[in-house]
Amino acid sequence: MTVDQVRQGNSTTSVLGRRLGAELLKLRIEAGFTQPQAAKALSASTAKVAKMEGGWVPVRDPDIRALCELYGVHDPGTIGSLLELAKVDRERRKAKGWWQEYSFPGVMQEYIALEHAATTIRAWQPAFIPGLLQTPEYAGRLRDNPAAQMTKGPEPDEEFVAARLARRRRLIEEPALSLRAVIYEAAFHNFPGGAPTARAQIDELMSLADLPSVSIRIYPFSAGTHAALNGSFNIISFASPGAMDVVYVEGPLAERWVEGGDGAAAYDELFEKIAELALDEQESVSFLHDLRKEL
Repeated sequence: MTVDQVRQGNSTTSVLGRRLGAELLKLRIEAGFTQPQAAKALSASTAKVAKMEGGWVPVRDPDIRALCELYGVHDPGTIGSLLELAKVDRERRKAKGWWQEYSFPGVMQEYIALEHAATTIRAWQPAFIPGLLQTPEYAGRLRDNPAAQMTKGPEPDEEFVAARLARRRRLIEEPALSLRAVIYEAAFHNFPGGAPTARAQIDELMSLADLPSVSIRIYPFSAGTHAALNGSFNIISFASPGAMDVVYVEGPLAERWVEGGDGAAAYDELFEKIAELALDEQESVSFLHDLRKEL
């Protein structure tokens, strides 16, 4: 699914709605029921069930419980995950967050709303410092780079930097967002703005690494190549790991969401493999300290 919001009449799908809908569809098919049979259990129309499974509408808790009963799903963990996902989706749809004050392109409006609702983000970045960890100077220099102009959003530069700093508050305000970031060593050999930007950014990373909610690890050249070197991705979690993950995958000219299921599980496995090969947190801070002395 592409990151652009999809509209149907006055309805809009959401990433979390599509994630929930896919789970309900999977359960219905595994149980051998049709949409009309599900609709009968809800005393609703077949169109409503189709909209629920497509992520077009928020889903009420009683409907989830009724469908689970019909499908023979009695595991408290499964039902709880569905209920929690539906709750987060309903809250996200009606949320009026700080990000709405900014002129983000559609993809970032959706991403930041999810980031605000998340409990954990695992970020792999092969080329740049992850957005949540960037200094204003780094973010501004990167934005001014001619090679980045094709992805430059409509917001003014000052607004762009202010929004980055607003996002940073999730790392320190309670309940703090847990961030696990793994960064390829190449990102530290190509700083926009040269040494002054590099020094400030490395100082910032070492400071952020002291936060209990932040883990920063470096993937060194010596660890060799792997399948994720051609693009970055963020795994966004809203409860226990793996329960309701969605993945934002970013390429040079296109982005997409991977909404749970086997797709998200594959990215989860890939991230953990990358983390296993990366320097540990203490080694990563030493790497940054040594690099800082060379600048």
